[in-house]
Amino acid sequence: MSARVPDGDLDRLLAEQVAYYRAVAPEYEDHTLPFDGGEELSAALEAFRPAGHVLELACGQGPWTRQLLRHAETVTAVDASAEMIAIASSRVADDRVRFVQADVFDWRPDRRYDVVFFGFWISHVPLERFESFWALVADCLEPGGRVFFVDDAYRTPEELIEGEASAAVLRRLTDGTPHRAVKVPHRPDELADRLARIGWRVDVRATTTGPFYWGAGSLVS
Repeated sequence: MSARVPDGDLDRLLAEQVAYYRAVAPEYEDHTLPFDGGEELSAALEAFRPAGHVLELACGQGPWTRQLLRHAETVTAVDASAEMIAIASSRVADDRVRFVQADVFDWRPDRRYDVVFFGFWISHVPLERFESFWALVADCLEPGGRVFFVDDAYRTPEELIEGEASAAVLRRLTDGTPHRAVKVPHRPDELADRLARIGWRVDVRATTTGPFYWGAGSLVS
């Protein structure tokens, strides 16, 4: 899998991605994928039991934050979109949650966590930032800490404005306004291998239905 961003365009693309998620916040639920498989992702997270102090990166409107709180002592939820955080904080009214508005690519933790979680985010990390992102995840974890993520590899032909070899896709709001974003179509086996090459042991599995996958693991000690 070689989906990369054209040279010199990465910073602009990432800025457009943030702009898209800020703009799409009020209608985000209208753009969910029309596939089964979400129940498997939730069941996998439940079996993982994200206990202790949990960091959630790219929390969006907080749908996973609620499930994390079933086991977590505290949750720190980070997102670049103030609009997404406003919705999440109104839906997840719990003193155990701290919301932080920050771009994940620029943010640095002020403590370490037992678990790092991200839902539908790893596909929005360009391959050029893959290693540095996972270095950040490592910096966020306590010794022996764990990571869990869920995502999908779905891209429509209409989105592929720069071809299948590019990670850039075109997303539109309900009113037709276009925004570019990153969407890397990871395959579970390839993603597990890519993580192993940079020191992680992560089991990545596809759901039995839909284009979804989930991963659970930790740094190799």
